[in-house]
Amino acid sequence: MKIWCIEDDENINNLITYALASQGFEAEGMTCFADMNKKLQDSQPDLLLLDIMLPDIDGITILKKLKENNSTSDIPVIMLTAKNSEIDIVKTLDLGAEDYITKPFGILEMVSRVKAVLRRCEKGKKSEDKLSFGMIVMDKERHRVTVKDETVELTLKEFSLLKLFMESPQKVFTRESIMDAVWGDSYVGESRTVDMHIKTLRHKLGNAGEAIVTIRGVGYKFEPVSE
Repeated sequence: MKIWCIEDDENINNLITYALASQGFEAEGMTCFADMNKKLQDSQPDLLLLDIMLPDIDGITILKKLKENNSTSDIPVIMLTAKNSEIDIVKTLDLGAEDYITKPFGILEMVSRVKAVLRRCEKGKKSEDKLSFGMIVMDKERHRVTVKDETVELTLKEFSLLKLFMESPQKVFTRESIMDAVWGDSYVGESRTVDMHIKTLRHKLGNAGEAIVTIRGVGYKFEPVSE
């Protein structure tokens, strides 16, 4: 499993990633939001260890951004912080953090808390992890899409687009709402970007791509089609 540690203190960062790697995790350390956000364009971790005090954007703001973005809202987050006041703890938990660890902390405790969160999240996964409409089947846990049992290779944004549609069939999405849900604050551009991604997504899905219907002057909706 992939675990990212966002911590600007390099000594703590190296200690955490080393300890997690020794337990068989694929651990990677980063020191700021910019580095994490850049890497999120291509992949996602199974769990994120996030420090509150960072040099560019504070961890609470980052947590809020992650949970408001449809493509990253399911990533489990454990907050790392030197703050131990009740208000900071409550704020992060209310925003969707799975747990928090206050500094200084023991490495064995940290590893144990990470494993506990991963177990809890795994148990919480139910049949919603698989969506099936017509010819399209999406396995959210394995990040896999098939059409008539044939795997369709999608980029992270294409997968997030399709996931948005399949989780709300028949709902009409404006281009602006799609941009907010899939790109969030990580991209600043024109809504034409949505059109280009949907064109590519339709092409990859083949005949099943007809399920993504254009609503003229408004946006798009997902209308499942049978074989």
